[in-house]
Amino acid sequence: MRRNFSPFRFLKSRRVRRNCTVTALLSFIAVAAIIGRPVLHLARTAWQDTEEREPLKEGFVDDASRMNLTEISEVWPVPLDTREAEIQLAKLFARAQREGLPISIAGARHSMGGHTLVPGGIMIDMTPFHKMTLDETNNLLHVQAGAKWSQIIPWLDQRGKSVAIMQSNNSFTVGGSVSVNCHGWQYGCPPIASSVESFRLMRADGRILYCSRTENSELFSLALGGYGLFGLILDVDLRVVPNERYCLEQATVPVEQALSTFDEMIENPSVAMTFARMNITPDQFLDDVIITVFYRDPAPSDSVPELTDLPLAAIRRPVFRGSINNDYGKKLRWQAETILQPHVRQNHYSRNQLLNEGVEIFENRSADYTDILHEYFIPRAGLTEFTTALREIIPHHHQDLLNVTIRQVDVDEDTFLRYADQPLFSFVMLFCQPRTEKGDQQMKVLSAELIDVATQAGGRYYLPYRLHATPQQFHRAYPQAKQFFALKRTYDPQELFQNQFYRKYGSPAVLNKE
Repeated sequence: MRRNFSPFRFLKSRRVRRNCTVTALLSFIAVAAIIGRPVLHLARTAWQDTEEREPLKEGFVDDASRMNLTEISEVWPVPLDTREAEIQLAKLFARAQREGLPISIAGARHSMGGHTLVPGGIMIDMTPFHKMTLDETNNLLHVQAGAKWSQIIPWLDQRGKSVAIMQSNNSFTVGGSVSVNCHGWQYGCPPIASSVESFRLMRADGRILYCSRTENSELFSLALGGYGLFGLILDVDLRVVPNERYCLEQATVPVEQALSTFDEMIENPSVAMTFARMNITPDQFLDDVIITVFYRDPAPSDSVPELTDLPLAAIRRPVFRGSINNDYGKKLRWQAETILQPHVRQNHYSRNQLLNEGVEIFENRSADYTDILHEYFIPRAGLTEFTTALREIIPHHHQDLLNVTIRQVDVDEDTFLRYADQPLFSFVMLFCQPRTEKGDQQMKVLSAELIDVATQAGGRYYLPYRLHATPQQFHRAYPQAKQFFALKRTYDPQELFQNQFYRKYGSPAVLNKE
């Protein structure tokens, strides 16, 4: 039977369909807006992220800060052959002393205060010097000082071993790492000096000394964390550990709960590596913390994940670089780390996988801006005072903070110029600043204020970065420094080994003003 046509029913049906269409369209627009803005932001970041850095003029060198352009006499690459290198280095030292040329020692040059540079001097390039052997019985890696972690980790991985203590990236040399006495995110560990069994040191007169805790022990403590001022470290015996499989646990908590949460997470005896990252978005500045802990989780077959790149390597750079001078980018990165990352990360990692990432994935390629590191060591009792001060000081100076990572460092019982004289938490901060004199001066003002706050909180600052501390601030943070520099001149009376760090804080002319 034919149904009667109803104009009212027809119009109502059309209205419903239209409303559904409008609702669907609005939903699509809303989803597109939610997805579209991050996609457009990351696409724009990737498009603008081009290599703008230009090669240096001949006769000039710089370091990772790109703020220390220095004219020098020559760059002297170390020969590959060990015996030939030792002969030629001794001759070089003799020539430099005859001609009155100071010598600086360089590896990857990732320090930021001219620690590898001296004006008008000879810069020794250690990077060709990178042979290594493994004593599997005693778990000792014998490695030449110019070897980078990026060369060492794959080599050790093939042998089921891993580096005991190192930085969070693989771009640094062994010689540079022990000379700044770096630390890492290996839980419950002192700085790298604790993993050094011995090393060979060539002094200014060309003699080679074997240095350990029992032989030439004073030089052992001075050269580790000695910034290349006591001689040239030729090779090092480093303790290594098994390459293991780890599982990951993370917690995002308000900063007030960070310590108690961290304490709970490290109660597990299988904890292996830890770090935390603070929220730097302007509307929640340093209010929240992501705590990351890796636990040993042996596989039934004792197999570990292969040494491959960490996931999302291609997207992590634009997410990070997109936060520069961009509040939305900072918020997007925090959301990616707290909301997206838990759903896409791996279930298991190898120790070597975590250590084998270079700074290149995040480094600044701009011609006009550079990224500058700060690091402050704070005892547990001073954490609240220090973080409260950070919330006020950094926004006041309008500096572009890109990252705050927190790591734990145990007591250093090996080096003379030690920073870890007690258990400490390190605050590693990365800022982006203009490569101008004004930009550097503005950062210097901020640095000086943060150094004072760290000292007042019972801590100190780390020395490999910009030389923004006044001599008074430096000696207040490191009261043993005057004796350190006096011993430098005892072992190197002609002051052959120099750098910008020594000239600012340790030369007789500076110390006489103190």
